[in-house]
Amino acid sequence: MKYKAKYSAFGSYVPDKVLSNFDLEKIVDTNDEWIKSRTGMSERRIASDEQAASDLATIAAQRCIENSDIKYKDIDLIICGTISPDHAFPSTACFVQKNLGLKGIPAFDISAGCPGFIYASDIARQFVENGTKKNVLVIGVEILSKIVNWEDRNTCVLFGDGAGAAIISRAQSNDISQIIDSEILADGNYTELLEQPAGGSRMPASEDTLKENLHTVHMQGNRVFKLAVKSMYSTSETVLKRNNMEFNDLDWLVPHQANMRIIESLGNKMKINNEKVIVNIEKYANTSSATIPIAIDEAIRNGKIHRGDVIHMVSFGAGLTWGSVLFRY
Repeated sequence: MKYKAKYSAFGSYVPDKVLSNFDLEKIVDTNDEWIKSRTGMSERRIASDEQAASDLATIAAQRCIENSDIKYKDIDLIICGTISPDHAFPSTACFVQKNLGLKGIPAFDISAGCPGFIYASDIARQFVENGTKKNVLVIGVEILSKIVNWEDRNTCVLFGDGAGAAIISRAQSNDISQIIDSEILADGNYTELLEQPAGGSRMPASEDTLKENLHTVHMQGNRVFKLAVKSMYSTSETVLKRNNMEFNDLDWLVPHQANMRIIESLGNKMKINNEKVIVNIEKYANTSSATIPIAIDEAIRNGKIHRGDVIHMVSFGAGLTWGSVLFRY
């Protein structure tokens, strides 16, 4: 390792349209109490018909850059984590690059489900630490409202739209900020638990796939729940132990905002004070790869998170994939 990496800044964007639990009562057979008690969600943001993932990602990226001391021309790599890109190709990152007016730098997407931001951060960290790049723009963005089945009450209530961004930069010797450690993992034996079955080369689009709603999110919620808590705890424990730290040493835990019950189960297993857990699921629901950077950016703007705080973020999603990042902001 030649250099150390740090998070220089965060930024986020959520669409204006709010879809509340009461609004959902008019769409599917559900109610506010049922959704709140099982998920902790009260409302979520929904992108307009005209908005694509790159539109949300661009605004989050612009806000992130404006929150930093870094100029646009100093960004030398863009990595976008998303499972709801503008197109299968070209990458959403390339559209963001165009929108930001940046030329001559690499830009690519990664598909890692909800841990997309964690995966992108881990990759960006390697580029910065080995001296290849100085300032990497990392984005988690999703427009899941366009790929959920609005007739399936078990899934459509869970998801929202949004984007979160961060800049991972080379840290100076006197910087208090530093990415301490990170880990990304996957187990492809559980691919069927959370998937969008149609639209790829396995099951190309057809009249039948459209009729059967196979282009939407399909999830086996109960099985995902158990694996989510187990896997997120495991990677968190590994990363902290590797750095001679315990859960109580953290200033903040920022878990993926998938379900309040999952967040509470993970916090209880870690025996961490609830006041140290960043939660905003009631406002935005599950925005997949965007949940963590949105939550961190909001906590910074609200004066919760300060420079020097030790933060652990951890996520889990389709693949199955999971991972965590330990850093001092």
